[in-house]
Amino acid sequence: MLIIKIFKCINKNIMLNIVLFEPEIPNNTGNIIRLSANIGASLHLIKPYGFEMDDKKLRRAGLDYKELSRVYEYENLNDYLSIAKPKRLFTVSSKVTTLYSDIKYEAEDSFIFGPETRGLPLNIINQYQSITIPMQKGSRSLNLANSVSVVIYEAWRQIEFMGAKNLE
Repeated sequence: MLIIKIFKCINKNIMLNIVLFEPEIPNNTGNIIRLSANIGASLHLIKPYGFEMDDKKLRRAGLDYKELSRVYEYENLNDYLSIAKPKRLFTVSSKVTTLYSDIKYEAEDSFIFGPETRGLPLNIINQYQSITIPMQKGSRSLNLANSVSVVIYEAWRQIEFMGAKNLE
């Protein structure tokens, strides 16, 4: 069944949604917790994880930002879809050709990223609009936290950095 953990959030406006499908590396998830807190995005974690939520590496990478972010946990993808009801969901994968920079994003968009060692399954990629980050030939993939940063900052830029303190 669904487990939801909600933490205090810097920005109460619903904005962008980062979805990590079965994340494996605690440092990446910790960095993404910090990122989501700093841009006001919600972070949705879909089990199983490759670590425990109280992992020392997760805490170290996220520092004190876990308390400043919205983090939701789900038992599986179907729970996420039925409870969060994303308006628009983009899968991010190295297996597709549409560039992340070619899309017009909107507030409340959701972006699903796969596990570090294997990426999203094709059956998930094929159900939604999929985007990719360009890389040099012969490159396999970017680090998960870096990939999330690239895509989510482009989406946030397009919605005019909604909620940014130094732009108000």
